[in-house]
Amino acid sequence: MVNLGSLPRLFAVTRPHSALAVSDLLRYTSPEHPLAWIRDDRGCVGIGEVVRLEFQGEDRFADASKAWRALSANATIDDPVGIPGSGLIAFGTFAFDDRSSARSVLIVPRTVVSVHEGRAWVTEISTEALTAEPELPARLDQGTWRGTELATHAPDEAYLAGVRGATELIERGELEKIVMARRITGSVDASDDVRVPLARLAERYTDCWTYAVDGMMGASPETLVRQTDGKITARVLAGTRGRRPTPEADLRERDELLGNAKEQHEHAFAVQSVITALAPHVQQLRTSEQPFALQLPNVWHLATDLEAAPSDGGSSLELTAALHPTAAVAGTPTHEAIEAISRLEPFDRERYAGAIGWIDAQGDGEWVIALRCAQLGKPARGERSVTAYAGGGIVAGSDPAHELRETVSKFRPIAEAFAR
Repeated sequence: MVNLGSLPRLFAVTRPHSALAVSDLLRYTSPEHPLAWIRDDRGCVGIGEVVRLEFQGEDRFADASKAWRALSANATIDDPVGIPGSGLIAFGTFAFDDRSSARSVLIVPRTVVSVHEGRAWVTEISTEALTAEPELPARLDQGTWRGTELATHAPDEAYLAGVRGATELIERGELEKIVMARRITGSVDASDDVRVPLARLAERYTDCWTYAVDGMMGASPETLVRQTDGKITARVLAGTRGRRPTPEADLRERDELLGNAKEQHEHAFAVQSVITALAPHVQQLRTSEQPFALQLPNVWHLATDLEAAPSDGGSSLELTAALHPTAAVAGTPTHEAIEAISRLEPFDRERYAGAIGWIDAQGDGEWVIALRCAQLGKPARGERSVTAYAGGGIVAGSDPAHELRETVSKFRPIAEAFAR
């Protein structure tokens, strides 16, 4: 728990800037430790670190919410731009499990460069009063990239055994669904410019949020919650098919997904878990009438969009706490599924399938589920470890070999991004 009395007073100054291209944003952040949040025509990057708050355990979201409210309430903010994401802002990444050894963090950068639908601005944040106007930092040329080959197709008996164990629990009636994950590892040179895989993800996966916070990097298609200007939205994904090389085969795969009763059943569980979690905090909750097929370069997903208005004054981070973990990344019933995951998966998920995103001083923010991702380790002996994750929902009748192939499709964005 962070000592709220020890939090510094922050000063934030935001100024509009001439138009910047979203494609240039990554050139302003660190090649070794980037802070980034990019999608299509908008995004922001951070440079430096003014405040770093760390949390752990079952109260990590609540503690982070209290700390951020206190930090924001005591800050002096000069922000003529006045839209979500301007002024004081923090990037965050949170562990999946209450028992995880991984630290959850909120990071307040020294400088933030932002673009939103053609508007651009720069924010400077300090523990001392700022007397100079914020300036656009120097752009950094792309450095060396040697990359790594992640063995996504390698035999994985531990994963197959976990799927079989999950299926047995489901067949005994103890659970209806369990989401099982795989983990693969590699390494990159410690001097590699890790903005390279981020740029590849941002360019190829424009319908996803490309993110980097404290070494957690990826491109997530699943919006856990977005709260801006009095509007709350979320996107639920559950049900997957890999893309196929010919248009005819690809459309057959899409249509099979849309018509598959088992996938529709699994998707309905995931949607209901989000509705149940959001309901106490929102009003006028609406969902798309039927799941639709979300097309990504590597997979088709069954997707449902939700929209609501806030009703209790909670911040985006507090809504995130209410939603995490969803059935889409844990299972049904959720508590029992998490307990089963802790027994069946031979590793700590750390921040995989946790929440990652940003929050501003008004509580607005965007948070996604950390999917299609990898965690970069700290440099050691000239290298940095790369730990990538992928998973899928196990239900009655799931075939372990099919589930393994599905993880290969889900590893594809990260494997291609980190390739040499």
